[in-house]
Amino acid sequence: MRNWLKELRKNAGLTMKQVADAAEISECYYSQIENGTRNASVPVAKKIAVTLGFEWQKLFESVA
Repeated sequence: MRNWLKELRKNAGLTMKQVADAAEISECYYSQIENGTRNASVPVAKKIAVTLGFEWQKLFESVA
């Protein structure tokens, strides 16, 4: 589980749907990324990172 991602989203006052819309993906896909059950593509990781304000490479670090 990517608790840090969830915290960033909540601190930004955004819903999963809002982040998903900004990244041009489905809410289900974003939920899977946040829960650590699916990895984002590089372009999607970059869009999520811009939306939430972090370095996109962090999404590819260990989810453990």
